[in-house]
Formats: sequence, C-alpha cells, structure tokens
Amino acid sequence: MIVPLLVLGVVVVLIAVRQVGSLRLQIWQVMALGAAGMLLTRSIGPLHALDAIDIDVMLFLFGMFVLGRAMEESGALADLSYRLFSRARSVDGLVLLILFGAGGASALLMNDTLAIVGVPVVVGLARAHRVTPRLTLIALAFAVTAGSVISPIGNPQNLLVALGSEEDGNPFVTFARWLALPTLGALLLSFVALRIAYRGEFHGDALVHERDQIRDASLARISMVALGVLVALIAARIVLVSVGSEIDLRLTVIALVPAAIVLAGSPRRISLARGIDWPTLAFFAALFIVVEAVDDAGVTAEVVTRLGDRVTSTPWVLAASAAGSQLVSNVPLVALYLPAIDHAAGDVEAYMALVAGSTLAGNLTLIGAASNVIIIDNAERRFGERVSFWEFTRVGLPLGIAQLLLTWALLALTRALP
Repeated sequence: MIVPLLVLGVVVVLIAVRQVGSLRLQIWQVMALGAAGMLLTRSIGPLHALDAIDIDVMLFLFGMFVLGRAMEESGALADLSYRLFSRARSVDGLVLLILFGAGGASALLMNDTLAIVGVPVVVGLARAHRVTPRLTLIALAFAVTAGSVISPIGNPQNLLVALGSEEDGNPFVTFARWLALPTLGALLLSFVALRIAYRGEFHGDALVHERDQIRDASLARISMVALGVLVALIAARIVLVSVGSEIDLRLTVIALVPAAIVLAGSPRRISLARGIDWPTLAFFAALFIVVEAVDDAGVTAEVVTRLGDRVTSTPWVLAASAAGSQLVSNVPLVALYLPAIDHAAGDVEAYMALVAGSTLAGNLTLIGAASNVIIIDNAERRFGERVSFWEFTRVGLPLGIAQLLLTWALLALTRALP
C-alpha cells in the first residue's frame, strides 16, 4: 500500500504546483508520470493497466472533441454565439447570457469543450463592449462549472459516475431530478457574485453587436447537423429508458455518431482529428491506471473502514469532494471516491452529492477544475489577458461555499419529496 500512495502523493503535489524548477508541467504530463511510476514500481501490471482504461470514457471524449473542434474551426460556434449574445442590451444581460448560455451548452458539449472554444468568444465580447475581459473570463469559468452539474455528459467526472451506474436507470433523468435546482441556484449565485465583485464594470451604455462571417460554410453545415443529431440522440435515450425499452443507446454511441458525421462528411477530417485535445485523452488513460493501482493496494477499503457511515453522508461527500478537488483536481478525486461509495453501498443521493461537490469545487479556486486552467491558460497565451489565482479565488471562494450550502439544502429537499 505504501508505494502506490507515495506515487499518488507525488502526483498530487505536482498537479498542485505544476512546476519543477524552471520546468513547467502540464496536468496530463504529471498523470502520465504517475502511471509510469505505478508500472515501474510494479504496483500494477501492464496487462492490468491496459484493462483499467475505460474505453467508453475515451471514446466519448474523442467524439465530443471532434464535434467541438469542427464547430470552432468552421465558424459555426461564433455564429451561434452572435445569435445568442446579440440579444444582450446591457452588461447585466451579457453576463447573464454568458452564464446561462455557456452553462446550458456545457450540459451537452462538456464543460472542457466550452472552456476551449468559449475563450475567444468572451474575450471578443469584453473588448467590443468596453468591459474587462477578466469579468467575462471568470463568468465563463463559473458558467461551464455550474452549468455542467445537471448533465451526465456535462463534464468528465459526471461521466465517470454515469457510466458506472448506467444499468441502474437513465442518468439524464436521475441527474435532472436531483441536480436541476442546484444548477439553477449555482448560476444565479454566480451572477450575484460577479455583480458585486465587478460592479464598476456594469456600465449603463447600450451594447451594439457585430456578426462574424462563417469561415467554412460546408464544415459549418456538417457540424450543425452533427449537433442536431447529438441533441436528438440524447432525447431518444431519455424516451427509450422512460418507456422501458430494451434498446441500449449508450453514451458512447451518442458521442460517436455526431463525430462520425463530421469525419465522414468533411474533407478536413485529418486536420480535425489532429487538432482535437489529445493531451486530455492521454490524461484520462493515465488517470485510470493510477486510480486502479491505488484501489488494488486496498486504499479504498481502508478509507471506507475508517470513515464508516460518513463516506456516504451528503454533507461529508460535498465537503470532502470540494476540498479534495483542490489538491488532485475533480476528475481524479471522483475516480478515487467512487469505489468508496460503491464499497459502502451508497444510495443515489451520495452519488449526486459527489457529482455536485466535485464539480462546484471548480468555482472555489483556479486549480479546482481542469476547465479553469484551460480558460486562464488560453486567455493569457492567445490574447494576453491574465487572471491571477488570487483574483479568481477572492470571487470564487465565497461563491463556491454558498453554492455548496445551497446544494446541501436542495438535495435534502429532493430526498424528502415523494
């Protein structure tokens, strides 16, 4: 048990600091080093490591990244953004549309996808309407975090929970029943927090919008068809499970069919495939190996023994997942915590608390979610717009605590309803 824990400890520290001397490490590189460490120390065998990689998750992420890339490259995303944000006549309206627009989209396209493609949109909006890009960037981060809570495909950690319990029912319905109100409440609290923290930016001038041109009309049409198919497949899954059909429309199929439409229909298929977020896929492959090695060492069983009933207690799950996500980010945290709930035979509320706590953890600090890092890194590297750790935390920490407390209350209300 000692060696896997030592390797995990090194991974945790490196993810937190992400730098060794002058060497800047990316999260996927740290996790890959952790997986290599588990293999080199024989904490897990090569064949067992390969078997530990969840192919469903890998295929789902690949499919969503292909669709997101096609929408960004074609200009379809920018066109959709204009249609949404041109309705804003004030800064208040603009921020609300960022929160609910990006939040709603992240429930379908995964928050990391929106984090990648949303940065140029919100930076452009800020510059066009004379507000600091820090406001719109942090609004985007809060939106994709809070908005993704409601959906089993809203973020990677939700997907881990959904794929692990697909046989128990329809994850879309289960997530909506338990997490619709917490999601709505979290988005509204985000607006209040931004309105207070950046009150000087909310000027009263009317906003004037300009429309960007579609860069690749053919690819834009294909990607919009693929997006429509994605929405239709999600609706079909909800209906099939609701009527008790034996047809199994898996989440991987829901993601891969739209991706296949894009790759088969566009002559740019090779460049699109090359341009997707391969490092994130490498991160997840390594993550599964590290978590499996830790679980094989008996760490999960030991945690369950020591925590007893607290391991599935809603306030404990919310607090532990939110705090733990600041150290190892929310996806590794969920991968480690899930077996503990399984061992303790936790009910659906425990899983939903894990989803909410680990996701809303992203609003507490910059390192609480990979989507935060994606947004801030892209904004600084591509546009020279910097958001410091402390600026994010001064707004996010009180907001995140308020969101977690509200979620606790709303989960208790849902439990009490018939």
